[in-house]
Amino acid sequence: MTGGTPVLLAKKRLRPGRYPLCSPPLENMASSDQIDLSAFRLHDKDTGSADVQIALLTRRINQLTDHLKIFRKDHSSRRGLLKLVATRRSLLDYLKRTSQDRYKSVIEKLNLRK
Repeated sequence: MTGGTPVLLAKKRLRPGRYPLCSPPLENMASSDQIDLSAFRLHDKDTGSADVQIALLTRRINQLTDHLKIFRKDHSSRRGLLKLVATRRSLLDYLKRTSQDRYKSVIEKLNLRK
């Protein structure tokens, strides 16, 4: 011995089934990946229009929301979620200013409030 007290490893007691090891449960992933991007595209290779970006952000926001329901203390993911929501909000404001009909269709397709 080196003369010191032995190091005790503290085990954190977790309730069984409470925290998954790698990813969220499969039922949550299925609900967040239901957004079909082809409905938002203006043409076949459209990846950058505001409609498609809003749909992609909404999908990611749903995934992060499911993640934060499980890991409530994950504050860095919460900060990322707030940044994504702000970005989506600014894109929605832009779409509302430039094209009312596209704005209304995106809101209806994604079931967003407003």
